[in-house]
Amino acid sequence: MRILYPDIQTNHEYSLATDDGHTLYVEESGNPNGIPVLFVHGGPGGGCAPTHRRFFNPDKYRIILFDQRGCGRSTPHASLRNNTTTALVDDIERIREHLGIEQWLLFGGSWGSTLSLIYAQTHPDRVCGLILRGVFLCRKHDIDWFYQRGASAIFPDFWQDYLEPIPEVEHQDLLGAYHKRLTSDNELVRMAAAKAWSVWEGRCSTLDPNPDVVEHFSDPHFALAMARIEAHYFINEAFLQPNQILEKCKLIRSIPTTIVHGRYDMVCPLEQAFALHRQLPQAELHIVRDAGHSAFEPGIIDNLVTATDHFAPNQA
Repeated sequence: MRILYPDIQTNHEYSLATDDGHTLYVEESGNPNGIPVLFVHGGPGGGCAPTHRRFFNPDKYRIILFDQRGCGRSTPHASLRNNTTTALVDDIERIREHLGIEQWLLFGGSWGSTLSLIYAQTHPDRVCGLILRGVFLCRKHDIDWFYQRGASAIFPDFWQDYLEPIPEVEHQDLLGAYHKRLTSDNELVRMAAAKAWSVWEGRCSTLDPNPDVVEHFSDPHFALAMARIEAHYFINEAFLQPNQILEKCKLIRSIPTTIVHGRYDMVCPLEQAFALHRQLPQAELHIVRDAGHSAFEPGIIDNLVTATDHFAPNQA
């Protein structure tokens, strides 16, 4: 079974200003002459971390990480202003142009798979491959499954804590209720909602309980960006047309694609990967029998590292 590559340091770090008030954190590591790969993190609002460099052989890949608008080391923190899917796609293209890259491999999980697919459908000539984990299609029923009714039946104990900040009278529209609190002027209200929202996701992300994951999701700095930005995107249906990703898959059927999905993924159920695979029959679909949603479960790591190794077998 494959494991992550050893820790590496960055070669370069950049602060890249947009035209509309955001500054993006971008970093490079690995081989400057290797295959360019962009790690597209989840959330939206999750941010990247040094561990994310470790899915790639540093001798073969030019590894590029960035924090999307409003999260991680990008500024302003937790900002919703000019924060849309189209803006994020434009940011990725801005990074590509800034780094002088002709084509790159996109590696994205959860919301990162969403954004990778949308970027590829917008700029198919710029993408030489896709490695997608925990596919999230961002359809209304995909969002409702986790935030209104669905996963609640699998984790009823954790669900009670998710409901705690919301009065019962508002339970018929939990996304709206959370969005109202996460955009409140009251800092205490915002933080209470952010922690409950983010911890719910952290608790459900792994097949086996993982206190380290839950602790990370409960960190106030992380939780505020994650919860505010996710709620902002999801109440706006990710700024997408209904079923947009599946309907535009014909644009990317020539792109080599690998899909890795945990069978017991309760955040983004396996049906989403199946639906995508039906539209991308050229793609490899790997169902990991003993995994949930997290990228850091052993079976998921094994499949993702195997995929990156297979993509660059002969790279010097």
